[in-house]
Amino acid sequence: MTDRVVLAYSGGLDTSVAIGWIAEATGAEVVAVAVDVGQGGEDLNVIRQRALDCGAVEAYVADARDEFATEYCMPALQANGLYLDRYPLVSAISRPVIVKHMVRAARQFGAKTVAHGCTGKGNDQVRFEVATTSLAPELTSIAPVRDLALTREKAIDYAEKHDLPIATTKNNPFSIDQNVWGRAVETGFLEDIWNEPTKDVYSYTDDPTFPPVADEVVITFEQGVPVALDGVAVTPLQAIEEMNRRAGAQGVGRIDIVEDRLVGIKSREVYEAPGAMALIAAHQELENVTLEREQARFKKGVEQRWGELVYDGMWFSPLKKSLDTFVADTQKYVSGDIRLVLHGGRATVTGRRSEASLYDFNLATYDEGDAFDQSHAKGFIEIYGLAAKQAAARDERFGNGPDFGVGTL
Repeated sequence: MTDRVVLAYSGGLDTSVAIGWIAEATGAEVVAVAVDVGQGGEDLNVIRQRALDCGAVEAYVADARDEFATEYCMPALQANGLYLDRYPLVSAISRPVIVKHMVRAARQFGAKTVAHGCTGKGNDQVRFEVATTSLAPELTSIAPVRDLALTREKAIDYAEKHDLPIATTKNNPFSIDQNVWGRAVETGFLEDIWNEPTKDVYSYTDDPTFPPVADEVVITFEQGVPVALDGVAVTPLQAIEEMNRRAGAQGVGRIDIVEDRLVGIKSREVYEAPGAMALIAAHQELENVTLEREQARFKKGVEQRWGELVYDGMWFSPLKKSLDTFVADTQKYVSGDIRLVLHGGRATVTGRRSEASLYDFNLATYDEGDAFDQSHAKGFIEIYGLAAKQAAARDERFGNGPDFGVGTL
């Protein structure tokens, strides 16, 4: 039986050309796998037919939008997943679900190898291949661009020579990846980090400079997952899509950063994730109301490590799974409503309420009805500062006390 290679297929120029390119370079048959994670664009059946017309022996297509939203975006939301405290892991969380379907297709169609369209300089090659190894150690991975010398120029020439049913153009200056959680844009003039993004960079968000009238939305959460918007029940996918629309109209979620890639390169990336950033802002505030102090403090460190693992392609790793368990446990009481005002590029929390709230008005108020016994504070402070007091006294004994010279205090 002829060897088969499962190719992650987008329907675009590079992966369409890769079908024939892989076949010629390896002698294997190619099975194209297209996964809808909410990236928009063409119908899956159109993409499936194009893959077959470009030479694929089989075409596996999957509508994974609900799966992606529920099983990948929601854990990212519960973990407040932000790499470098700013990037909501748009591409990083989509790769594991795509790989899951690639592995399923490989087993269905008897393939021993999977292929992706990543270069040798980016993070996605790591995400695809480590996820594949984690789910199916018996499979090997190849990358036509990295391993088989498929450049963009060669792809255009190949497509024209073989009259492939795909538009070929040398004019698109950007590399773009998008899904329902957000959109990532890089390369072109953005590689000069002094250059300001132009209007054509953005698609999910409108210019926040001249926003429409402020939009107020009440988001209802149950155990860290949005279940209603303004009292109307929604699925995770619907929540993201609706918040993309409403927050995007206000220019919320534009991110322009220089980030540290796993491969050691600093890279300038422009993201727009209106729904993700608005939902994360609301979720973080609801946690402020419902998480116990030490639990919340510890979770901050877990969130950072969780984001680093996911960014680095370790979605299926043992540590990531263990952190998932901790995050899920913290969400037990993260239920309630957050009122959010979307306007001029900002998502601002203006109200919060929860039956599981740890906020006690009678303890917090300075007015009549104050239930906090302030007489306990003096003794608490003395005990709390005792260790620091002893250390300071020792410093004095050894001549290492503070210097009270001019300008030091």
